[in-house]
Amino acid sequence: MPMTGAEILLACLRCEGVTHIFGYPGGAVLPIYDAIFDCKDIKHILVRHEQGAAHMADGFARSTGKVGVCLATSGPGATNLVTGIATAYMDSIPMVAITGQVRTSALGKDAFQEADITGITMPITKHNMLVKRVEDLPKAVAEAFYIARTGRPGPTLVDVPLDVSKAEMEFDPEKDYPRQVSIPSYRPAGPGNRVPELQVRKAANLIADAKRPVLYVGGGAIASGAQTEVTSLAEKTNILVTTTLLGKGAIDECHPLSIGMLGMHGTAYANHAVNNCDLLIAVGARFDDRVTGNVEKFATGASIIHIDIDPAEIGKVIQPDVPIVGDVKAILSELVKIVEARKATDWNDQILDWKARFPLVYPNDGKLYAEYAIELVNEVFDHDAIMATDVGQHQMWAAQYFKCNRPRQWVTSGGLGTMGFGLPAAIGAQFANPDKRVICLSGDGSFQMCTQELMTATVYGIPVITIIVNNRSLGMVRQWQEMFYDERYSAVDLQASPDFVKLTEAYGGVGIRVEKRDDLRAALEKAKLIKDRPVVIDCVIPTSVNVYPMIPSGQSVDEMLVRQDLEQVIASVHADADGWSFSDEDRVLEKYIEVVNSTPGNTK
Repeated sequence: MPMTGAEILLACLRCEGVTHIFGYPGGAVLPIYDAIFDCKDIKHILVRHEQGAAHMADGFARSTGKVGVCLATSGPGATNLVTGIATAYMDSIPMVAITGQVRTSALGKDAFQEADITGITMPITKHNMLVKRVEDLPKAVAEAFYIARTGRPGPTLVDVPLDVSKAEMEFDPEKDYPRQVSIPSYRPAGPGNRVPELQVRKAANLIADAKRPVLYVGGGAIASGAQTEVTSLAEKTNILVTTTLLGKGAIDECHPLSIGMLGMHGTAYANHAVNNCDLLIAVGARFDDRVTGNVEKFATGASIIHIDIDPAEIGKVIQPDVPIVGDVKAILSELVKIVEARKATDWNDQILDWKARFPLVYPNDGKLYAEYAIELVNEVFDHDAIMATDVGQHQMWAAQYFKCNRPRQWVTSGGLGTMGFGLPAAIGAQFANPDKRVICLSGDGSFQMCTQELMTATVYGIPVITIIVNNRSLGMVRQWQEMFYDERYSAVDLQASPDFVKLTEAYGGVGIRVEKRDDLRAALEKAKLIKDRPVVIDCVIPTSVNVYPMIPSGQSVDEMLVRQDLEQVIASVHADADGWSFSDEDRVLEKYIEVVNSTPGNTK
């Protein structure tokens, strides 16, 4: 039976197990939307901006590991996807973007709403393709999904001209859709590949000889589904684990061997551990500049084991002593079998000592702080919520204080740092995980980037809870201007923001304003009971609060900034625990030793 290109496209998506498409219609995709009208087994989600479609597909993928799908028309519809595609590309998220295009006869002639989207997205996709014949459409879709999810995951794009989606041909999905994809130029590493045994044995020998080892785990461990293997390796060898921003959840962050995130706003003790280790075991991490700072001063006394599925990452920033290319889960599984068991050593005690000297703390003075709000989310939702964030100070506080006990519980834009990501990504994650509660932590700046997606949440009854950390400022930019630009606060004042409660109500959601610390629990409990519409809690916090610790950009642990009042904080703990709140992981510590002498706000 003949089918149109649009019908063939949807049949191909069914073959790939697609359940949701996030999209926005337009002229060049009208045949596809006409086919969607009769499609009952794939749910189309009408967004309010194409950027939201890309972020929703991204959030869907991050929270499940499945390939997310977004759809937009040609020209401005396609270009509005670009920020979301770049976000997924930087963080290695599997996503397929489908775009409409002008008729093949009009290509290159500046037709209405024509944009060379394959050329535009070439640097930010693993692969993209312009389909010029309906006969090529099934193969193009099959390759797009295969490339998106295999090896190092990432976004792909399929551009479908209007005449291709209208053209007809005989197509039987059971017989004609390519079930096996073979691309001569693409041979990704994966779970089925042979584990390089010699390199794994070299790694085991380095671990056996190390006196001060640290596990440094990134988003590749999440993509590989390697939490069990990471935890088993840490427990067998008693090696403490630090994670990147995207590696949160690769080990239960309440595990005694977890020392939190490292890097620019990582815990001071994780940074000191990495700076002083003699063996750094990098697992699915890429030595990002926000982790290394000054590369010349990063872990200078350490041998490096680097495990990554992407050979292009090996040696790109730091040359490892033992490079291992392959699937993280498979490699760690073999490493755990042969590595020698180790007992906890004085090195572990030293790291815990740093943990005592530089705890994560915030005031308990009756005021409402972001750190308290994040910890209360953990408590109210019993550490089971999925946390999506926007980008800025609130994101870093969440990275420090939101404890993930499993992978794919953390949805954030890492490499690109995309403001506006949080709300649509949270909506995508909620569609993918209807049995979980999804929290979006946003700032008053980030929230206004994609606020319109509240309407999407309302229309589909999506109970995403957004907590706005409202400091009436572009907080992270303000912090940098305070520290490095002589407090010349240029273009960061957001005093003129809308009333977020009324705005939420206008979109059909529930808005709650919280200005006092003691009122937040009741607000969260109320939000927890609402399950048919979005909720926004506007948390008003002080403007001048900064995120600590902080390693200034391009510098090293030697220049790490901590709270100027840290000595006072620790002294108050010695005298009386009241007056300061410590993160969950720091509450187990019973001793607090004297802080090293240093200039105010700066410690080594």
